[in-house]
Amino acid sequence: MLRDAFLVCEKDLRIELKSKIIFNQVLPFGMVVMLLFGLAIGKFDSNSLVTASGSLSNGGALKSAAAGLFWIAVMLSAVIGVQRSFAIENQDQARDALRLSALDPAGIFLGKAGALLFQLVVLEVIIAFGAVFLFGMHIATVWFFCLAAFLATLSLVAVGVVYGALTSGARTKETLLPLLFFPVIAPVLLSATKACEAAIAGTPSSGMIWIEVLLAFAFCYLALGTVAFGPLLEE
Repeated sequence: MLRDAFLVCEKDLRIELKSKIIFNQVLPFGMVVMLLFGLAIGKFDSNSLVTASGSLSNGGALKSAAAGLFWIAVMLSAVIGVQRSFAIENQDQARDALRLSALDPAGIFLGKAGALLFQLVVLEVIIAFGAVFLFGMHIATVWFFCLAAFLATLSLVAVGVVYGALTSGARTKETLLPLLFFPVIAPVLLSATKACEAAIAGTPSSGMIWIEVLLAFAFCYLALGTVAFGPLLEE
C-alpha cells in the first residue's frame, strides 16, 4: 500500500511540476481572494488604509480576521487543487487505467492525498507570508500555528480526495464538488481558525482543545477515505 501510495504521489507531483498550474493559477487565486476579502473588511474599519504600495495598513478588524481570511483562501484553493488532481485522471481514460493497474485503492487514496497535501502546504506557507504583509498578522507561536495548519490540511485533503473521486464523473462536477465539500469541512475550518488565533495571540494552551478536535477530524477523515476510496474508484 505504501509503495503504491508513493508511486501515485510521485506521478501527481511530476505532472503538477511540469504543468505549473498550482503556481501559475491556484496561488494567484488564493492571494487575490485574501486581497479582496481584506479590502472588503478594511472598508468598514476606520483604522485600515490602503498604502501607496497597495498593501493594507494594520487595522484592528483585519488583524482579528487574519486567521479566518487565511483559511478561506486555503479552502478555496484546495477546491481548485482537488478538481485539478482528478481532471488529469479524466484525460485519455487515465482513470480506467489507474483502476486496472492492480494498485491498492487505499494506496491510490493516500498517494493522491499526499500529493495534494504537499501542494497545499507550499501554498499555505506563501499565503501566510501574504497575510503577514497584507494584514500585519504576527504569529507569536509559530510551531502551534504550523501544527494546527498541518492537521487541518490533512482533513482538507482527505475530504477533497474522497469527494473528488465521487464527483469526477459527474457532468456538474465543477459545482457539485464545492457543494459537497464546504459543509463537511466547515467544522475543520472553524477549529483551525480558533487554533490559529490562539497561535497568533501567543496562548497555545487556550487553543489546545481545538488541536484535539483537528486531530480527531484528521484521523476520522483519513480512515474513512482509506476504506471508502476503493468502492468510489470502481463507480
